[in-house]
Amino acid sequence: MQERTTGGLVPAEEPPIPRLALLQRSPEEYGEMYAQHLFEQYKLAVEMADRVSARRMQANTFFLGINTGLLTVFATLVKEKLLGVGWTGALPIVALLILCYVWWRIVNSYRQLNTGKYEVILALEKLLPVAPYHAEWIALGEGKNPRKYLPLTHIENWVPRLFGLLYFLLMIAVLASGHGSGSTPPV
Repeated sequence: MQERTTGGLVPAEEPPIPRLALLQRSPEEYGEMYAQHLFEQYKLAVEMADRVSARRMQANTFFLGINTGLLTVFATLVKEKLLGVGWTGALPIVALLILCYVWWRIVNSYRQLNTGKYEVILALEKLLPVAPYHAEWIALGEGKNPRKYLPLTHIENWVPRLFGLLYFLLMIAVLASGHGSGSTPPV
């Protein structure tokens, strides 16, 4: 028996179907409903990818709203000198930095999930008479030219980072405001 020398990876010229283990039975084994069920499963895969995108947008809307409100509150508290100085005032901001990290991880998780879903959709399209998602991806330059198409997740990744930067700067301002006032960091 001859071993494959690809290290378990499918060469680029082969379709990704074997690597995904997409087909469980041949059309002959499955029977006369194969084409109909294949198309129904394709439609379900597209719908599920769309639902993940909708959930991602809901998560972004939630975090954007929370962070916008909290940034406004904290900026006002600093301006009005109502926020504790030094580490006392900085600790709540650390929680906001953690919130930004969680937001960023959720965005990445949704991106990874949708990447997998679209890989399956593209593999299913190889079994169908038309491949609209594949054609669309080619028409958009496969995401290689940001002037032609800039994936939303590339932008989404920066929003939590920018809020994190603003919180970090706010924390520095709070810590600096406590400098010389006798406040010391906790031990």
